[in-house]
Amino acid sequence: VKHRKSPHLADHIIAWTSLPVGVVSLAERYGGRDVTSQIYGAMVTDVLGMIGKFAAREILGVRAKGENFHLLGTSGTVTTLAGIHLGLARYDRRQVDGLWMEESEVTAMTDRLLSWSFDERVANACIGAERADLVLGGCAILDAIRRTWPSERLRVADRGLREGLLTEMMSSAGVWRRRFEGE
Repeated sequence: VKHRKSPHLADHIIAWTSLPVGVVSLAERYGGRDVTSQIYGAMVTDVLGMIGKFAAREILGVRAKGENFHLLGTSGTVTTLAGIHLGLARYDRRQVDGLWMEESEVTAMTDRLLSWSFDERVANACIGAERADLVLGGCAILDAIRRTWPSERLRVADRGLREGLLTEMMSSAGVWRRRFEGE
């Protein structure tokens, strides 16, 4: 696969998919309140099955074996794991956005969350009552991705999909170019 030089993010995407699963659907299917190791394993296996056909595409395997390959996680579960990893008393976007986490650190945070009761997840300010039943479903999705495309590092981005789309549209419209040419 040849790398194309382009300022447009969309020109660097070699493949993408959307899976019929999310944290809410996993919590509805498996329960999110009392998640055992067995239930968690079933969630990961379920997601692995959904990723399978997409992951089998040869182009993705070639690309993912490069020495600079890493995963990029945006919002939700990944930022929650980062906040817990940093030991934040309450979530702070400025400390989380851009953080690099090693594979072993991601695994340790997932294991830690899996060992917590529902009430302990509720009590953590980086999770709270709104996400306490959803966060382990998110970890299961992340673990399925990590098993499919092993990576030594994960980059955490708090600014999610909407910000990326907005930046791409602004770049395409020449907003960035005009701003910096005049300075």
